[in-house]
Amino acid sequence: MNRNITKVAVLGSGIMGSRIACHFANIGVKVLLLDIVPRELTEQEEKRGLTLDDEAVRNRIVRNSFETAIKAKPAALYDASFASRIELGNFDDNMKDIAGCDWVIEVVVENLKIKKQVFDSVEEHRTDGTLITSNTSGIPIHMMLDGRSEDFRKHFCGTHFFNPPRYLKLLEIIPTPETDQEITDFLMQYGDLYLGKTTVLCKDTPAFIANRVGIFSMLKVINTMQKLDLNVDQVDKLTGPVIGRPKSATFRTSDVVGLDTLIKVANGLYENLPEDEAREMFRLPDVVSKLEENNWLGDKTGQGFYKKTKQEGKTEILTLDLKTLEYGPRQKASFATLEMTKPVDDLKERFPMLLSGKDKAGEFYRDSFYAIFQYVSNRIPEIADELYKIDDALCAGFGWEIGPFETWDTVGVRKTVEKMEEMGYSPNNWVKEMLDAGIESFYTAENGVRHYYDISSKSYKPVPGAEEFIILDNIRENKVLWSNSGSTIFDLGDGILNIEFHTKMNTIGGEVVEGLNRAYDLAEKEYRGLVIGNQGAQFSAGANLGLVFMYAIEQEFDEIDFMIRQFQNTVMRVRYSSVPVVVAPHALTLGGGCEMTLHADQVQAAAETYIGLVEVGVGLIPGGGGTKELTKRVSDAIESGDVELNALQNAFMNIATAKVATSAEEARGMHILRPQDRITMNKDRQIADAKSAVIELAEAGYTRPVEAENIKVQGKTGMALFMAGVNGMRMGNYISDHDVKIANKIAYVMCGGDLSYPQEVSEQYLLELEREAFLSLTGEKKTLERIQAILKGGKPLRN
Repeated sequence: MNRNITKVAVLGSGIMGSRIACHFANIGVKVLLLDIVPRELTEQEEKRGLTLDDEAVRNRIVRNSFETAIKAKPAALYDASFASRIELGNFDDNMKDIAGCDWVIEVVVENLKIKKQVFDSVEEHRTDGTLITSNTSGIPIHMMLDGRSEDFRKHFCGTHFFNPPRYLKLLEIIPTPETDQEITDFLMQYGDLYLGKTTVLCKDTPAFIANRVGIFSMLKVINTMQKLDLNVDQVDKLTGPVIGRPKSATFRTSDVVGLDTLIKVANGLYENLPEDEAREMFRLPDVVSKLEENNWLGDKTGQGFYKKTKQEGKTEILTLDLKTLEYGPRQKASFATLEMTKPVDDLKERFPMLLSGKDKAGEFYRDSFYAIFQYVSNRIPEIADELYKIDDALCAGFGWEIGPFETWDTVGVRKTVEKMEEMGYSPNNWVKEMLDAGIESFYTAENGVRHYYDISSKSYKPVPGAEEFIILDNIRENKVLWSNSGSTIFDLGDGILNIEFHTKMNTIGGEVVEGLNRAYDLAEKEYRGLVIGNQGAQFSAGANLGLVFMYAIEQEFDEIDFMIRQFQNTVMRVRYSSVPVVVAPHALTLGGGCEMTLHADQVQAAAETYIGLVEVGVGLIPGGGGTKELTKRVSDAIESGDVELNALQNAFMNIATAKVATSAEEARGMHILRPQDRITMNKDRQIADAKSAVIELAEAGYTRPVEAENIKVQGKTGMALFMAGVNGMRMGNYISDHDVKIANKIAYVMCGGDLSYPQEVSEQYLLELEREAFLSLTGEKKTLERIQAILKGGKPLRN
């Protein structure tokens, strides 16, 4: 049957419930968010003369929770206006309204008795055939079925979101034996396509997959730390980005999430896993119990493994000594193994070096990873029949770049098994049987599709759904047409090319510009179109500032002028090629990356795209066509004079304040994305979606656009208005003198230069003005100071 989700009821408005509601609103679904009715008035309500019957009182709990959610940072909503899609109410007055909802999600407190009471009310009001799911993280799903009707049972399932739901990709789907297969299939697909999740089908076992292995991993880190006498700062250094984990690493993550969450899950696992061979690992270490006793649970209580203090107006972060339980200054962590791996950007190449280290870091990695390898091998088939599900869950739920089985592959399965056994971490027999059969890795790629080792059939099978994704790493061996040190051109099939950047932060320098022009040439000569996209952590952090800085210091202004001309021409070819070009931005898309996006025939943006023209932060203006393009867009869109100036002023402010959209939807509101540009919710699908977009354009009879000659600019009239605003900000001390100078340059370009009256100009005319302004600013001492601050410390300087 066709099942459409137009309205969802979320029952429970706590941290998870309110944010799940926000994420459904993000994708355009209407939401009914309900919670309990307060039992007594607050002091403020009494003063206002309200009673327990007033709606403002009856909805106080849900309203306060929702207001907290929409004010939270990072934002739960893609755009603040999406809050209007969420309707608030309470269980007593509004439970009847779930009859009009297609999906009811229970997110109340983790108490089976309370959940059953909620489900009693749901049974009374829901419409037969609608979905009903629970977001429980610890209660067995099947235990919620007692007393439920047949229709409820058939349409009931566990749907475990991870916090925060907008940002963490994992959605665990946990059916019961009575869940209809059609419901399971629908939830798996809906979570992937519409909610942008990595949906992982789980068995109904304690803590499901991600928390079962993730909590084991965290507790094993503490265990190894104590064995090797390491401190908090050292462990967070060892367990962060260097091994492909979030910057918050182990203990900072605990402080952010709340140590009470770790404790609750660990206690539940210890209690409910009497047969787990590693059960004792879930027994809380004494130091964790002591922190619980002291109520040092992390950010929510003001201190945990770290404590933020203020002394003489300066903020200092102190670290907890786990032996003395006293806070002290953070200690610099240094290990020879980490120094050795610094030049190695590829995580898969780094892991063998880390695990073979001869210092304490190497010992730490061997003890902790060998234990994890052993543990996950023993969890099949208990928590999952297929090993890829464990990797997918850890990557999507805990932010690991690669999961435990893929990590094991990087260090060599056979070689590692021998070392594991020497240290007492013997893996499960199925791993040894796999090696005895001559199969050396858990994963392989065949014809660009990821395959995993299937234990039951003792053979490789394709990861279900993998054929719908284009993963560049999987086609790197046989689909590369050309590459240099900073870019690679792939043949995606069906006459479509893709160019990938792979410089540090995917910054744009000579090697990337060379790659782009080679890609245009190839596409125009032999192919149907081009995708500009990559699957790195960032799409592009912008131009290679180091090169600009070097030439500026040496006063090689001719070189800078050549660089800008070359980059402008390269960006203009995004739009003015004879084949369609689709740009696929994601994550950080700044400066030159944004300028490429602005010139695309179509954009296929990831929902989590943080995009903007940020050159002002380094004392420059957008020089790759960004200033020109925002001016052109205002001219294209609006005809009347006064409104035109307001729209142009908004575009000016976006550049002058270096504003960055915090989502693709917000970028649409800033006119960086146009109405016809598309958004991909699941980033894993983005390259495939972009390829489809190129094919659509090609098959619609793509014709190269003609460069614009009719961009309306305001001349001195517009300049006067801009300068009035800029001077007002300077007088109010909101900006510096150098900011004023940069703002003048932006205004000069956007208004068409020194024109005495409004008139029409060409794109090339504005590009010339843009280049001249950029070039002049590279000769400014304060601009060089700003660039140097970014290059040295990564933080903008206001001077």
